[in-house]
Amino acid sequence: MVAHTRAVVITGAGSGLGRALAEQYARRGWSVAAVDIDRDAAEATAQAVLDARGDAIAAEADVRDLHALEMVASTVADRFGHIDAWINNAGVAASGTVDATDLDQWQAVLDIDLLGVVRGSKAAIPWLRRSGGGHIVNVASFAGIANPPGMGSYNVAKAGVISLSETLRAELADDHIHVVVACPSFFKTNLVASSRRVAGEAAPEQPTTMEKITEKLMERSKFSAEDVAAAIYRAAEREEFMVIMRPDRSRWLAKRASPEFFFRMVRKATRGFIQPRQAG
Repeated sequence: MVAHTRAVVITGAGSGLGRALAEQYARRGWSVAAVDIDRDAAEATAQAVLDARGDAIAAEADVRDLHALEMVASTVADRFGHIDAWINNAGVAASGTVDATDLDQWQAVLDIDLLGVVRGSKAAIPWLRRSGGGHIVNVASFAGIANPPGMGSYNVAKAGVISLSETLRAELADDHIHVVVACPSFFKTNLVASSRRVAGEAAPEQPTTMEKITEKLMERSKFSAEDVAAAIYRAAEREEFMVIMRPDRSRWLAKRASPEFFFRMVRKATRGFIQPRQAG
């Protein structure tokens, strides 16, 4: 009898963490569906898996389009016979204080980073049930826990992903569908540059203060996308719920134990995230 090869769908698989996840799952013997809004990027990831003697297909889809994700799910099920895991990784970064950020940005970020996860989950659940179970991984961010200033729309979207994941965890437990929520902080990736491309924004002549700080923190990080992908895979296999990388665990525990202390710590650490208001 031929062994059952598990199949995973990964959104935002064209670069960064998404590509690292595709390679991680492929190394573990999974068949991979690399999904991205950029078809060339999705195909490059699939080809990387194939070059490593894995099994992969590429698909183009925008997480703002539920029908497109449902079509991807159907195509993947036809190709591999089943879907055993779905990773909602696609997302964009955003900066700006609440009072300075226009509603268009809020709507765009929430539509991609939060509702994109809702749509992906809705596309995945029927197929995971048909497979008798599996797992859903939702990629949030430590920003959804820490809520630093100058990142309002991003914080809210990622906090929503954490809440959504807790809800799905309870709703899907009896279906043997395990839910993982990943909350990494800064790691080496191209999120800032790719976010503008995905959102269709024109890059400004100069990076914003928040973007400069974010890129610096990413560069200083001891963790790579591959490290985060490995941690996510381990959590899914062990049926653990929340993935928090080691340096962030103490901060997470500090917030749980003393919100006021955590607030003072965040305020001190993030003073450079927002520009002082000019007297007027």
